[in-house]
Amino acid sequence: MSISRRLFLASAALAAGLFGLAGASPATAQMKPVQGKIKVAAIYTVPVEQQWVSRIHKALNAAKDRGDIEYVFSENVTNTDYERVMREYAQKGNNLVVGEVFGVERAARKVAADFPNTAFLMGSSFGPAGKNFSVFDNWIQEASYLTGLVAGAMTKSNAIGMVGGYPIPEVNRLMHAFMDGAKETNPNVKFMVSFIGSWFDPPKAKEAAFAQIDRGADLLYAERFGVTDAAKERKKLAIGNVIDTQPQYPETMIVSALWHMEPTIDTALAKVKAGTFTAEDYGQYSQMKAGGASISSLAGFESKVPADVRAKVKQREQEIRDGLYRVNVNDSEPKSTM
Repeated sequence: MSISRRLFLASAALAAGLFGLAGASPATAQMKPVQGKIKVAAIYTVPVEQQWVSRIHKALNAAKDRGDIEYVFSENVTNTDYERVMREYAQKGNNLVVGEVFGVERAARKVAADFPNTAFLMGSSFGPAGKNFSVFDNWIQEASYLTGLVAGAMTKSNAIGMVGGYPIPEVNRLMHAFMDGAKETNPNVKFMVSFIGSWFDPPKAKEAAFAQIDRGADLLYAERFGVTDAAKERKKLAIGNVIDTQPQYPETMIVSALWHMEPTIDTALAKVKAGTFTAEDYGQYSQMKAGGASISSLAGFESKVPADVRAKVKQREQEIRDGLYRVNVNDSEPKSTM
């Protein structure tokens, strides 16, 4: 993404009232039911193999494979070109347009207002708008907290490195949840936190991770691609985010917090199909109780994680699903503690 979402938020907040960026209430849509396959287009500002976007792409491909949709997409779309691509997809008659608009909030809402019969489902820091602009995000802090429980028990140096893209709420809340979990099983743990200023720059993330290892980190939180490669080269451990890379790093990746976009996509598709799509916040479908998040297996680390910690993870996971335990949501920028 060409600009930091965090830098954008400051100016976007000033225009919230004008463009309905927050607090918009759902309204009855004037869309007609879709006969046959739903035409879906997606716009991505990064490559489809990037963690976050890959989950959306995976869910849409699953719907395509089922025969429910026709699916086209554009990747590596710059913020300056985003509005044009969005308009073109709407003009071509796509029933649903999916993407992430964190850096182009105002422009995206303007396009949606110009195409009231097209459904838009966009990753966003703000609320729904108008009749047809719905939002989502990966609220997987519950799974991140569970991986933190494991991390706190697995570090021997009591120093954990954390490398993120940008210090925005969507990243911050996952990092804080992870840190809370680690401190619960290991009160002595300290953290090194750094951000690379990019959503997809594996070499830069790798160098940031090397710097943290040089300062004593023996376990890394891999919010970005490239961190796990650094851990593997230096024979350290890693905790994953959004996707499961244990098969690629069997001796490095202990466990991952996973995001499942299918509940969000399938709910939106059903509403588009029925002609009942409205402007809503789909964030709830990324939570564990909705099947939108989970924790991966420990695979080869099953016997290496202490039994009492494994039991605690299972207990907390069940409590979360039953509504008996609530993971704290902290959107503030996490800071290093060492």
